[in-house]
Amino acid sequence: MQFDIRSYDPASFEELLSLYQLAGWVRYTQTPAMLREAYANSLCALTACRDGTLAGAVRAVGDGASILYIQDLLVRPSCRRQGIGGALLRAVLARYPQVYQKVLLTDDREDTCAFYRSLGFERAARFGCTAFLYSGRA
Repeated sequence: MQFDIRSYDPASFEELLSLYQLAGWVRYTQTPAMLREAYANSLCALTACRDGTLAGAVRAVGDGASILYIQDLLVRPSCRRQGIGGALLRAVLARYPQVYQKVLLTDDREDTCAFYRSLGFERAARFGCTAFLYSGRA
């Protein structure tokens, strides 16, 4: 089945919010104003639509020169494993080929890691790096 990738349209925010809910990303749906602002301030936000329905979305933050951080990549559960997530990620990467670092943080599950490896991503440890998340306990 075909799908169209296009720039995120803020007029479709309610449908985007529903996509986050369907994907189980409820932290975002509990604070819709934050999600709206996050998309407004993103370096790049793309959506994939199939038959007029939002099937997936990707959001990247960064400076567009030295860092591109893939913040959110989600696909409607009924549309998974149909190439939408990969197409969205490739579309973002194609917009910023010159960026030095392209990074993301994701769940440490074999299926998720295999997906990102298939798109050219590797674990940070391979490059002598590690990741840190702020716990708030300083």
